[in-house]
Amino acid sequence: MIKGLHHNAYRCRDSEETRRFYEDFLGLPLSGTLEITQTKSGRATGTLHTFYQLDDGSYLAFFEAPDRPFEFKEQHDFDLHIALEVDPDQLQPMMDKGKAAGIDTRGVADHSFIDSIYFRDPNGYVIELTAKRPNHDDAMNPATNQARAILDRWQATKPANA
Repeated sequence: MIKGLHHNAYRCRDSEETRRFYEDFLGLPLSGTLEITQTKSGRATGTLHTFYQLDDGSYLAFFEAPDRPFEFKEQHDFDLHIALEVDPDQLQPMMDKGKAAGIDTRGVADHSFIDSIYFRDPNGYVIELTAKRPNHDDAMNPATNQARAILDRWQATKPANA
């Protein structure tokens, strides 16, 4: 049985640049590093794996692997983003902090059950800070929110690919 998220991992361009964003700006402590000199298949590599701890004990992790080609590009919010929960009173100060730091910052977006602000990290990933509204748990309850019926209707009627 799955207990929860330990970490998710993304590629990064530069470990120190990534650390400055996640530790210095967002406040997630750098909690672990793993220098990898050889893959499990025996290939020599020079890779650094870093871990940034969230309050729930899970981690955001990154691989800097200069010897492995990877296309970094700005991601559209729909394509890839990381949503991190904050208290509601933290949204505006973090939005102000992002703008003052010259970070691409957008928001506050009203999603009816959460409010969100968005940043772009140094690797092009969208980072969402989200605060739950009082109706959050009801909105996310599959026993009452019709999640499966909405998915089934979507599957039956979704637009064809362009």
